[in-house]
Amino acid sequence: MDFNKLVKQNKANVRGIIRLITKEDNEDLEQEVFLRVWKNADKYKEQGSFKSWINTVAKNISKDYLKSAYRKHQDWSENNDDVLITIKDKKDTPELKLIKNERQKTIMAAINLLKPKFKEVVLMCEIYGYSYEKCANKIKCPVGTVKSRLYNAKKELAETLKDLL
Repeated sequence: MDFNKLVKQNKANVRGIIRLITKEDNEDLEQEVFLRVWKNADKYKEQGSFKSWINTVAKNISKDYLKSAYRKHQDWSENNDDVLITIKDKKDTPELKLIKNERQKTIMAAINLLKPKFKEVVLMCEIYGYSYEKCANKIKCPVGTVKSRLYNAKKELAETLKDLL
């Protein structure tokens, strides 16, 4: 298999898939796709076309990129208006978008009212997607403390947002 030929034949298609899923051009993801194809070429089973296998790799890498905590952390901003822009609503109607935005503003206001130590673990675990262990390492405390703070923060949020629920 000539790898350079493979890249040339599939580059536009891979770029299109990445752009479709991530809504951005990302050469790093393109490289990751071809690197993974190269590393796992021996695992390819001839059940479908090689091109569709590459497309599947591109889709999976793009989806993983969107799910990653790094991406969530990169998109997160302390500015509530920026947060509202990054949260996408699957509904198309303007009324539902307005209701959802108001709901998100209320939730963010409630989070901002939490004690700093509670707010910190809520943001790390619930917004950034950190594991308890990673959060504990970041704030330099035991995992049990992170769990306790998160529990208490959620309890306070539930009380503050009981009308919303």
